[in-house]
Amino acid sequence: MKRFRLTALAAASFAVAAPAMAQTSTTNVTLYGVIDAGVAYVNNVASGLNAKGAHNFQAVSGIGQGNRWGLKGSEDLGSGLKAVFVLENGFNLMNGTMLQNSRMFGRQAYVGLQSAQAGSVTIGRQYDSVVDFVSPLTSAKQWATQYGAHIGDIDNLYNSFRVNNSVKYTSANYSGFSFGALYGFSNEPNTGNGTGFSHNNAFSVGASYANGPLTAAAAYMHLASPGTANGSGAVSNDYASATDIFYTSAVDKHDIAAAGISYQIQAATLGFVYSYAKINYVNQSSIRVNTFELNGKYQIAPNLLGGLAFIYSDGSVSGATALSGITKGTKPRWFQVNAGTTYAFSKRTETYLNGVYQRATGDAVVAAIDNVGGPTGTGAQSQIAVIAGVRHKF
Repeated sequence: MKRFRLTALAAASFAVAAPAMAQTSTTNVTLYGVIDAGVAYVNNVASGLNAKGAHNFQAVSGIGQGNRWGLKGSEDLGSGLKAVFVLENGFNLMNGTMLQNSRMFGRQAYVGLQSAQAGSVTIGRQYDSVVDFVSPLTSAKQWATQYGAHIGDIDNLYNSFRVNNSVKYTSANYSGFSFGALYGFSNEPNTGNGTGFSHNNAFSVGASYANGPLTAAAAYMHLASPGTANGSGAVSNDYASATDIFYTSAVDKHDIAAAGISYQIQAATLGFVYSYAKINYVNQSSIRVNTFELNGKYQIAPNLLGGLAFIYSDGSVSGATALSGITKGTKPRWFQVNAGTTYAFSKRTETYLNGVYQRATGDAVVAAIDNVGGPTGTGAQSQIAVIAGVRHKF
């Protein structure tokens, strides 16, 4: 009897464990992350557009890449279909606080279905098509760090904000060609006075082609009333910050179009990125910025990379009252140079040393290297940043 009971217990245990083992064989969850930090020197930085500037040494979190930890997983549902999810937190390594306005999973948070033949549909807080397709071709995303982003990140090519309430389609890879689209809901009822379906919504589309040494991509995004009183909308309180010089007045519409191309020739890769960004403010003024970036990188040795980029941003302002601290006329321009090296100790750990020079020309009053803490002080039209850091991926 005792032996029978033990055998029955073993059989029951196996019956209970069998579904769990079957589930384990078709389900995976991965913990991953990036830890990145360093020091930076900025020759002239002010707390605001009309403040006095001074040089500054900083210990900085997430210079090369934003610090993060995340969970991603999938479950095989059969017939080539999978359930997928990503939950990704951003944090400040220097003080341990959460980023993206203290969101638990502020970098990404989505769930959806994926098919190897048909692509994927996901829903949640996600990257837009400009970030997905064109951003990887910029020097800032490849090696120049966040400081190498375009002026004010007005084209969001450095991913300053994400899209909430979004439904996103990403195609499969068709012989190197892929495409996608995203729509972010306002989540607001129509109660009059400009509220409703289009009050803080967003949409974007994009495509890319990669074949051997050639990569090309293009994308478009439209934002309606971003960062407004509708805090539950598509683009909310991470849309603008004190260091983004173009958001000194409430925004009515924000349109972005971008395209890029790169070509690898042995150890060298040459690239070109163009972006068009226009912001219409609620007070009827506007700014339009065309940005041209020529970048290159060279694999000096298997573990040593060098990069150089030239960026020119040509602005046009209408109704300059909203931008009085940025420009003295209708034609602000900015010229920027990114230069840097990256040394890899392994596939997961590397160090980098970069320099960024930006100068305000034309009618532009201030320079403002992205994420250094502020624009140049009153009367200064150029800014220099030197950055050194270390990054570890897990």
